[in-house]
Amino acid sequence: MLVPCEVATKCILPAVRAMIAKELMVTHNLKQAEAAKLIGVSQPAISLYNRRMRGKAIDLENDKEVGILIENFASLLIKGNISHKDFIPAFCEICRTIRAKGLMCKLHKRFDPAVETDNCTLCSSMTTKCLP
Repeated sequence: MLVPCEVATKCILPAVRAMIAKELMVTHNLKQAEAAKLIGVSQPAISLYNRRMRGKAIDLENDKEVGILIENFASLLIKGNISHKDFIPAFCEICRTIRAKGLMCKLHKRFDPAVETDNCTLCSSMTTKCLP
């Protein structure tokens, strides 16, 4: 059985990183290497996100709430107002929002056909955080 965090790691994490990279490069005019440094990935990874060769398993571009979280996260990165300690919970908040909204359910079902997505409330009812 595949737990939701495994699906998030395989699909959501790259999609969110791709959106953050795009926000940094388009809105804040950063080069790929600069965006990579802020996000904590390599420049080739940013290139793959940019060419939609990575981070394309789920399209989150049209979700306004996720978009606002991405914009806010990118702004924190640009301003340098985010410590390593705060980076992880802020990133996890984006993932929790995606999961709570049910945006990951179809992906989960593709990875694990036994998952019942019709009446599942696991991700939407989670009140605990991934990290302490």
